[in-house]
Amino acid sequence: MNWTVVILEIVIMTIAFTAMILIPLVKNPVWWIHDYPQDIQEEYFKTHERVPSEFFSKTVLIKKGCALLVALLLMLALAKWAGAYNFWSAFALSYGIWLFIDWYDCFFLDWVLFANMKAVRLPGTEHMDKAYHQKRYHFVQSLWGMLIGLLPCLVGAAIYACIV
Repeated sequence: MNWTVVILEIVIMTIAFTAMILIPLVKNPVWWIHDYPQDIQEEYFKTHERVPSEFFSKTVLIKKGCALLVALLLMLALAKWAGAYNFWSAFALSYGIWLFIDWYDCFFLDWVLFANMKAVRLPGTEHMDKAYHQKRYHFVQSLWGMLIGLLPCLVGAAIYACIV
């Protein structure tokens, strides 16, 4: 495996992930309402129309499902580009990148940017500083992300192993 390519892939994927999250979030924070802590959602819904925000709602499942499909396709391309040679190397590469981005999302985007950027606060919740600084909520969400990431990484590695 080419480690220079792996590092380049991590950098590119991190930039792409950041853009994919922050651009819609800054333009319309309600787009990602399902990822806000429950107390922030409830405060928002006191003064705004309720939109689907439960994890198993149709809207959330479509958004997350599309993201998982894109992740699966990207994992195949990244494994090929980095020179993965079998199922385990493709899985290790793709899940390693997934973990890096999951932790980056939790420890930097959620704990630092999300907590401190006023532009991403839902209207009517700007005063909820403590709620926006909930580290435990985002850490638990990161753990779920680690678990969910197994699916596209395992499937991607299996498909890659069949192709290679």
